[in-house]
Amino acid sequence: MKTIPDTVAHYKSTPVFTEESVPAALQRSHTTAAGVWARITILEGSLLYRITDASQATEEVLLTPELPGVVEPRIEHEVNVVGPVRFQVDFHR
Repeated sequence: MKTIPDTVAHYKSTPVFTEESVPAALQRSHTTAAGVWARITILEGSLLYRITDASQATEEVLLTPELPGVVEPRIEHEVNVVGPVRFQVDFHR
């Protein structure tokens, strides 16, 4: 899993999502904008993070409170609900 560079700064966060409120758009392949990194922070439960970008090796990681997800700019990815979860996405640029 990548790390967010020290050269970017947090600029916004999503509301806290649950397995019932996670937007459908996050559950299908999508990207962040150019230059935008994201951190998926799991508050409770777990979430499957999958890199779907054709230019990258397929990667699946089970995100937990101890293991947040890092989204690189312009890399296609998606999340899948695997049970009860509470999570938030923080954006950096």
